[in-house]
Amino acid sequence: MGRITREIQNAPLPEMIKSLGIGIAEAQRALDRVSMELAKELVNTKVEMGGEEYSLLALGFTPTFYQFVDTFFECKMSVSMMESREFGASVSVSAGFNVGFAAVSASVSASYSQKYQYSAEASSLVRTKLVTVPNPPVFEQRLQAMIQNELDSQRPNNDSNTSS
Repeated sequence: MGRITREIQNAPLPEMIKSLGIGIAEAQRALDRVSMELAKELVNTKVEMGGEEYSLLALGFTPTFYQFVDTFFECKMSVSMMESREFGASVSVSAGFNVGFAAVSASVSASYSQKYQYSAEASSLVRTKLVTVPNPPVFEQRLQAMIQNELDSQRPNNDSNTSS
């Protein structure tokens, strides 16, 4: 049993959990980068409407932000060890008599066998949930200000007509 306990203790569970956490953090960073790149693309993509040119961002298109909210890690391990010993012996004796002679023969056979069986099985399951989240509040404020500035710059200057 000591050997089985050592096998279980040697399982790299802390390393697997650490790798999972780092993987999620790197994936989250990549998702954030994609959303920010999409925001830049929405600013730089212009559409003409009614003789005026607007960015997709000014028209209300916004990037989608995602976040990992639940991650489950499940690991199952089964270790078994079996040892068996077999002993066997057989004896055979044969005798023959003839007048004045006797022949006797004996055969002895012994066998010993020791078998070890060891099996280890493991399975793991990682399940994560990815959801959309609202734009960050500061991004939303800057976005609204940028949209307003773009819309204001597209309007004809009415101040010069009213100040005469």
